[in-house]
Amino acid sequence: MSPINTTTEETKQLRDLYPEIEPYKTGMLKVSDIHILYYEEVGNPSGKPVVFVHGGPGGGTDPRDRRFFDPEAYRIILYHQRGAGDSTPHACLEENTTWDLVEDLEKLRKHVNIDKWVVFGGSWGSTLSLAYAETHPERVKALILRGIFCCRRKELLWFYQEGASMIFPDAWDKYLEPIPVGERGDLMSAYHRRLTGNNEEEKLKAATAWSVWEMATSRLYVDPSYIAHATDDAKFAVAFARIETHYFVNGAFMNEDEQLLKNADKIKDIPGVIVQGRYDVVCPARSAWDLHKVWPKGELHFVDDAGHSTKEPGIVHQLVNATDKFRDL
Repeated sequence: MSPINTTTEETKQLRDLYPEIEPYKTGMLKVSDIHILYYEEVGNPSGKPVVFVHGGPGGGTDPRDRRFFDPEAYRIILYHQRGAGDSTPHACLEENTTWDLVEDLEKLRKHVNIDKWVVFGGSWGSTLSLAYAETHPERVKALILRGIFCCRRKELLWFYQEGASMIFPDAWDKYLEPIPVGERGDLMSAYHRRLTGNNEEEKLKAATAWSVWEMATSRLYVDPSYIAHATDDAKFAVAFARIETHYFVNGAFMNEDEQLLKNADKIKDIPGVIVQGRYDVVCPARSAWDLHKVWPKGELHFVDDAGHSTKEPGIVHQLVNATDKFRDL
C-alpha cells in the first residue's frame, strides 16, 4: 500500500495535455424546478464515457479541462454544477446541497444515455466524485481523483481559519481585510454572512478576497494569472465564494464528519488513481493518505514538487497517465 512518489526531475519525459478541442455537442439539462445545468460532450461520440467533475463548489470548468483525456478513446462529458459557470440561476444557493449534486450526476448520466462511466474529479470534485461513487457504485467504472478533499471540519479549519495562514501570511492578511477583528473567530461564517447579505458592494469585496486567497495558495509557486481570474471576473468570484461558504458552513451537508472515509467500503471494488501534490496547502496530503488507507484499489501518486493546481507539470503528467490507464476499461 505504499504510495508512488514522482518529481519533475525524476521523470525523464513528462506527459502533457492532449491538443485543444471543441465540443461536438452542448446542452442545458433541467434538474429541478429551479436549476438548469450546462453540459458539453467532447471527443469520440462512440468512445469510453468519462465525466469531469469540477471543483469549488462553484468553480465551473475551463476549455483546458477537456484535454486530460485521449479524444479518440473517450467520450468526455463536462458540466457545470448548480449555480456555477453557465448553469442557471447563477450563484443560486437554494436546493444546492451535496446530495442534490450527486443526483444531478445520475440525471446527467441517464440524459446522455450512459450505463457506466469513469469519474474524474479534483479538490471539491474529488469530494463529489467520492460521494457519487459511494451512492451509486454500480455506475462507476473507475475513479481518478486529484487533491483529495474529504470536507472534514479539520480540513476546513486548516485552510479557512488557521493553518495555511502560517505558510502564506502575506496572502492571509489580505483574506482577513473584509472581516472586522471581532468576527475573525469564525471566518467562514463571517464571509458567509456577507456573501448572502444584501449589500452588493460588501458582497463583491468578500467574494474577491475569498477567491484570491484560494487562488494565491493553489500552486507551489504563486501564479499571478490565478489571482487575476479572481480579481477580474466578478461573476466567477461571486459564484465561487457564495457557493463554497454555503457548503462549508453546513459541513458539506454530510451526515457525519468522516462520512466519505467511513463509507469507503462501498467503493472497495472500484479501481482508481489518486494524484496528490505533496505540498498542496489547499487540500493537504493527509486526506489523500487517509483515503488510500481505506481504499486500497486507489493507487496513490504523490507529486513531490507540486501543490494543488492542475497546471503543475507533475500533476498533469500523473492525471494524463491515469486517464490513459483506464481508456480501455
